[in-house]
Amino acid sequence: MEAAPAALRAFIPPGGGWPGRPGAVLGGGSVCDSGSVRLTESVFFNQKSCQTGEVAVAEVAVQSRSSRDAAVQTDRSAVPDVQQGACVDESGVLAFLRRVEEVVIKELNKNVTSRAFDGFDVNWTDQNRTVLCLHALSYPEAQDQHLQVTGVSWNATGSVVACSYGRLNDGDWSTEKSYVCTWNLDRRRLDPQRPDLVVDAPSSVMCLAFHPSQPSLIAAGLFSGETVVWDTSKPEDPLIWRTGMTDDTHTDPVYQVHWLPDAKHGNHVQLLSASTDGKILVWREERDGRLMVAEGFALVAQQIPRSAQLKKLVWGEAAVGVTSLSFSHFDPHVFVVGVEGGFSLKCSTAADTPAPCRTGGSVPLRAPAELAFSPHSGPVYSVSCSPFHRNLFLSCGTDGQVHLSSMLQTQPLISLQLSTKYLFCVRWSPVRPLVFAVASGEGDVHLFDFEKSSQKPAVSMKQAVDECPVYCLEFNTKQTQLLAAGDAAGTVKVWQLSSDFTEQRPREMNHLEQLASELTD
Repeated sequence: MEAAPAALRAFIPPGGGWPGRPGAVLGGGSVCDSGSVRLTESVFFNQKSCQTGEVAVAEVAVQSRSSRDAAVQTDRSAVPDVQQGACVDESGVLAFLRRVEEVVIKELNKNVTSRAFDGFDVNWTDQNRTVLCLHALSYPEAQDQHLQVTGVSWNATGSVVACSYGRLNDGDWSTEKSYVCTWNLDRRRLDPQRPDLVVDAPSSVMCLAFHPSQPSLIAAGLFSGETVVWDTSKPEDPLIWRTGMTDDTHTDPVYQVHWLPDAKHGNHVQLLSASTDGKILVWREERDGRLMVAEGFALVAQQIPRSAQLKKLVWGEAAVGVTSLSFSHFDPHVFVVGVEGGFSLKCSTAADTPAPCRTGGSVPLRAPAELAFSPHSGPVYSVSCSPFHRNLFLSCGTDGQVHLSSMLQTQPLISLQLSTKYLFCVRWSPVRPLVFAVASGEGDVHLFDFEKSSQKPAVSMKQAVDECPVYCLEFNTKQTQLLAAGDAAGTVKVWQLSSDFTEQRPREMNHLEQLASELTD
């Protein structure tokens, strides 16, 4: 007979009986002399819920049998009731108020005229005090050709940034293929190395500008002297207008394009281009996809007005090559140009003085210059008119200086030596009257705040390594916390500015007026 399992033998008492039932065994089995039992398929036993007596249980909220609520840990009798029986000396209080009335009123009147809290701005929102790099955008094919970012621009909605690729230092500029690329930063799956649109250009693209109200139109100036307009909503064939190579076309690279409202046709705009050939041309669209010259200007050395301080300077052809241009935000006719000779010039589209006869061209050219400002010691690369003051503008150039100037005088109000290398671009903030940004040849983007300091940057961001120059930058006028900057490595970085640079201070305009009124001898 097989022996019972050990677990089963533990439940079989000596003699083979079942607990509580003497002599009982498992059904279908028999007890042998060795104390083992043979099992059969039929097994039964007496079921019980437990082997102990019933345990009484009860559910209660707490372990104590009684409880009570108390607001304090002391007996109520220990706390005096001040509401009942309180004695107030009303005549004494009245006498006190009469004694201090004159002093209190005097101090309140002083507070009304006090300036102790001028400039204090209460802001209940969380403050972001850091500047972050949100995106580093690039087009690998352009970088493989060692092309540089020559210009950046935001579209009318502020959601799309475009950059132009070209070359500002060396190489065969005229025949080298280049590109214009766009990225929609609101796209959910943005790929920083895969632009939403890539437009091929036949030569280096030196500058570009989105249309002020039509988000899909981009104008660009080429090294060849041509000006073109693309429509990004037509990716298969985006080119819609071009100047072509005619007698009116610039003979030098176009370094600035700017959209102008058409005074004769309110629903249309015109396109202005400026070049180092000294010409500033205004183009209108034609039905056949051509841009035709509507009017033109020429900076001629002999007609540039000079103050007494500038008479000793030699004015050659290099003095009139236009490198940059910025229109006044207050007078649509007034604009400032920077030239290769180191000067900034105040100009007007309303000028009617004819320029000396230039060969070729379908329209007579006028001389727009009205005033020459104290020069930089090298070519001016960028100018920017203040959006908050009609007379103030900034300029920078190869001397590493930024000049804050007034259109009412020739000498700069402030001259800042920022770098031992070139400064390529300067832009006023669209929301802070005292803030501007500068792109340096050392690879930095400097943010200045005249409210904090008029001599050093408030923040400097390292855009590129190994002192790779930053050539261009633009604030976003719609999403004002964004700033785009392009560099010689072919990268566009989108910086998110802190609230320090996007929220205007209470007396900031007064400070700007003070700067503008500081006339120099």
